Amino acid sequence: MEQDALVLPHERVDDLQRNHYRIIQDPGRFCFGMDAVLLSGFANVKPGEHVLDLGTGTGIIPILLEAKTKGEHFTGLEIQPESADMAKRSVKLNGLTERINIVTGDIKEASSIFGASSFEVVTTNPPYMIGQHGISNPEDAKAIARHEILCDLDDILRESARLLKPQGRFYMVHRPFRLAEIFSKMIEYHIEPKRMKLVYPFVDKEPNMVLIEGLRGGRSRLTVEKPLIVYKEPGVYTDEIYDIYGY
Repeated sequence: MEQDALVLPHERVDDLQRNHYRIIQDPGRFCFGMDAVLLSGFANVKPGEHVLDLGTGTGIIPILLEAKTKGEHFTGLEIQPESADMAKRSVKLNGLTERINIVTGDIKEASSIFGASSFEVVTTNPPYMIGQHGISNPEDAKAIARHEILCDLDDILRESARLLKPQGRFYMVHRPFRLAEIFSKMIEYHIEPKRMKLVYPFVDKEPNMVLIEGLRGGRSRLTVEKPLIVYKEPGVYTDEIYDIYGY
């Protein structure tokens, strides 16, 4: 299918620097950021596994995981119809309709949509901010992506625990200021925190992201990996970031 037939006038097509893949985005809505790319580099997807991305937005994480791993099949769940439509068109644009499926639906109903114990891996880049503080329009696409308007941590972890097969793996990128809450809720829903990596913008700054792996039904043992530093100087990525991006 021709690119022009898949891209609307107000949208743009970005090169993902992986497998010649591209993604359709709307600058007026929420475009993916570094957090999604870092999560795709942190998640461990093994050959033959089935992966679900909760709140997939424009489908960036399933597309990158398809490019980077040997997983069997990837599904993205997105509640906003416009974002889900863009994700579906990006999947077509890259010729990945056999490998990636985009479903329009609510995270709170994910286990009903897909069935219990349906996936070996669940990934999510959820809204980071609590509630609706400071939001002028709670129906705005950017607000929904950033704030816990349509779902919260409990919804994500409850449904992930139901969706994962026993010993299935959960991967999330979030903000360090919520780590205590994240870990307590993961344990509450029997997703044991197993691996954590803090992301620092510069070596002398506080971390502003955290990458977390959990294991459904796992035993208590957490590995804290060496930190990931994004910039070695303003505007210049570290070698590890270039490697994750695939440049």
